[in-house]
Amino acid sequence: MSTTTATQHNLLTSGQLPVYAPWVVLAGSVAATAGVLALLDRLSLGLTVALGVLVFFVAIMILSASVEGMRRAKDRVARYVVTSFFVIALLPLVSLVIATVGNGLSRFDATFFSMSLFRITDPASGGVVHAVWGTLIITGIASLISVPIGLFTAIYLVEYAGRGRLAAAIRFFVDVMTGIPSIVAGLFAYTVFSTFMGPGTYSGMSGAVALAILMIPTVVRSAEEMLRLVPSELREASYALGVPKWRTIISVVLPTSIAGLVTGVILAIARVIGETAPLLIAAGTAVRVNLNPMQGSMATIPTFVYSQAREVDWVDRAWAGALTLIIIVMALNAVGRLIAWKFAPKAGR
Repeated sequence: MSTTTATQHNLLTSGQLPVYAPWVVLAGSVAATAGVLALLDRLSLGLTVALGVLVFFVAIMILSASVEGMRRAKDRVARYVVTSFFVIALLPLVSLVIATVGNGLSRFDATFFSMSLFRITDPASGGVVHAVWGTLIITGIASLISVPIGLFTAIYLVEYAGRGRLAAAIRFFVDVMTGIPSIVAGLFAYTVFSTFMGPGTYSGMSGAVALAILMIPTVVRSAEEMLRLVPSELREASYALGVPKWRTIISVVLPTSIAGLVTGVILAIARVIGETAPLLIAAGTAVRVNLNPMQGSMATIPTFVYSQAREVDWVDRAWAGALTLIIIVMALNAVGRLIAWKFAPKAGR
């Protein structure tokens, strides 16, 4: 029995490179490249890694083809190429997080979250509390405006409109809204509020309307796709029991797609919470706490970062504000995942 098992094991593993072989080839390729560049006096980290990876592709292709055959060699190299591009795409994100955390921790203290910039002249003092309140208020109002509009629009497109001309027109305008520059939304909101409340009117509500305009197409598109993923059999089973359409949507369609809907809303919020241009135009900026969205300028974290980054002595505040914004976005994603996990349909139910 043991001889048969060993024979089968050898048949399955014969003609394959060891697991450690790619790592050895990669290390050797980078080391050889570094040696050649050192001799040419052109040694640098970026050039060494780039040329070393190219040498690795060629070396692993030759080695794999000689041991495993050309078919497996091509498959192996293709996998490594895809992995390399994934790492390249990940590098900017990792470097951004490292830079933000490294530069933002110097001012990330209790004082920073308990003070505003009102009557602050010392670069080592002052805080972001007024901008945090402004971000939460403006983004919250924008969500209250855009989420119901986007969700009901998606329900209409999926459950009622079908493939009619009106549905096609709505989808066309949603696509157009997706591509409009954010500053245009800010100008629109500023113009509307200036028309009704007087020229030069800045308010948190105006900024919230600008952000809502940017959120609506994202909510519509994501919600529409999630609703379309609900199997038609579930709807038909509900109709067969005599349940009306509106009750089927509330009791069957929405609970089934709740995880995707929450994810779409979180993506929409993350899309606008870092917007700066529309808020500078519509909501302005401020140095003190303003909890009234209908009156006066209101600061947000993006405008706070922008204003602080313009002065060399205030850059530490800008980095700390950027770190705060990243933490808020991460918290929103965590809450969204928790809600999606809590309310998503469970297996066997």
